[in-house]
Amino acid sequence: MKKILVINGHPNVDALGSEFARIYSQAAREAGFEVKLTNLADLAFDPILHKGYLKIQDLEPDLLQAQKDIQWAEHIVISFPMWWSSVPALLKGFLDRVLLPGFAFKYHKNDPFWDRLLKGRTGRIIFTTDAPWFYNWIVNRDPTIRMMKTGTLEFCGIKPVGVTQLDSLKSRKPQEIEKFLKKIKELGSKGK
Repeated sequence: MKKILVINGHPNVDALGSEFARIYSQAAREAGFEVKLTNLADLAFDPILHKGYLKIQDLEPDLLQAQKDIQWAEHIVISFPMWWSSVPALLKGFLDRVLLPGFAFKYHKNDPFWDRLLKGRTGRIIFTTDAPWFYNWIVNRDPTIRMMKTGTLEFCGIKPVGVTQLDSLKSRKPQEIEKFLKKIKELGSKGK
């Protein structure tokens, strides 16, 4: 039975992006997977890495639990809205505080490389954007995908990482959003 951690990175638990996390989690549970859903909006932590890696501040209990959940998981799904070609500050702060050296990666002393300490896990990012996909791709060069997929998850050893994007959100008709919700449910039921 696959162990799946779903991280809802939307600061508003009533938003559509939060619904994606709930639908994915429910479908995965119904399919027999072991699932944990974490709503970042419900956690108590300081999202600022005050001294960078010069001095790692103590992790709050919710972040210690998040690290345990990441270690437990075989598949990690992160759902969030794309804001300003990036992730919400809450999600960025969570990543900064949780994916620390010695936990998610470890730099080598005598070369520019690193060990990916979260190997053996797969991932998926699910995100919304008001811009059309081609604008994000051609004009912005997919910054959110590059940041989350390549620069964060794969950097730590999580791969492959699937990408599911609902673009042009502000102009979507209800039936188009419903079709997207079915796609999220299907991904959950397959544990992808």
